[in-house]
Amino acid sequence: MSKAKRLNEMIMMVNRKKRFKVKELAQEFGVSKRTILRDLQELSEMGVPLYSESGPYGGYQVLNERILPPIAFNEGEAISIFFAIHALRHYISLPFDSEYESIIKKFYLNLSGDIRETIDKMKNRVDFVSVYQQEETPYIKQLLEVSIKQEIVIVGYEVNGKITYRSIQPIGIYANEGKWYCPSYCFLRKDYRVFRCDRIKTIELDVNTVPINLSTIYLTNRFSLINRNKETYQLHVELTNKGVDKYKSTKWPNIELIIRNDGTGFLKGTILKSDTAFFSNFFINYGEDAMVKSPSELVDSIKEKLNTILKQYL
Repeated sequence: MSKAKRLNEMIMMVNRKKRFKVKELAQEFGVSKRTILRDLQELSEMGVPLYSESGPYGGYQVLNERILPPIAFNEGEAISIFFAIHALRHYISLPFDSEYESIIKKFYLNLSGDIRETIDKMKNRVDFVSVYQQEETPYIKQLLEVSIKQEIVIVGYEVNGKITYRSIQPIGIYANEGKWYCPSYCFLRKDYRVFRCDRIKTIELDVNTVPINLSTIYLTNRFSLINRNKETYQLHVELTNKGVDKYKSTKWPNIELIIRNDGTGFLKGTILKSDTAFFSNFFINYGEDAMVKSPSELVDSIKEKLNTILKQYL
């Protein structure tokens, strides 16, 4: 049996066993104890979380039994996975136990030499460009965990240099333009809010507040469910060809893009009354490539903001 095959089978074997001894592995694979010890050292360097205990009843075991069995990827799959992981380098904080450098090193070093050579040639030829994360977000892992468990946390949230404390029940977390966000139910405001994770300075479990049922609310459907009874406006925005291209990369829920044969288009749908200020800034960034037709409240808000900007240059 080749060394590579022995290591692969050893990973599957130790993953099945709660604990094992060097002697057992030596007998199983027909090699010396010294060879098994070297193999275990290699598995440890590959990331298998092995733990050893001395004494007559000692041996080895896999910590937490969370090591995955080996999976065979073809060259195309391996390269695709590498660059999917490679895209994470823009984020200095991830909601996982391992950070980017640890993940990419472990995966890359266990690829065959020819696949690594192919990746090395491609690295400077293909990229997924995104905004670099600037702020540390130390609590995103905890926020993800409590959203899964439907628990409530008390967070210290900083706005304009001041920290306020509130109980929130997170729905999940997502990254957008270099920042992490956490949509949650805020018990202070008695409504749903989106919190910037880098502004959360402290976090602790709230055992005194009773959770609400968010079991059917996810990141993908939260807008349609939590905004159901809120006041909305009907939106109509005309877009030039450039405006259509720009909107394609920043789609919003409940807003439909309709493209005409000449490449121009328009947006129709609903927006929350409370989001009027946000969409004012959003469409001002489109310049001449967007013309808001309705609601009138959004048109008036845009005019007011543009007048304020104009006064700065008078």
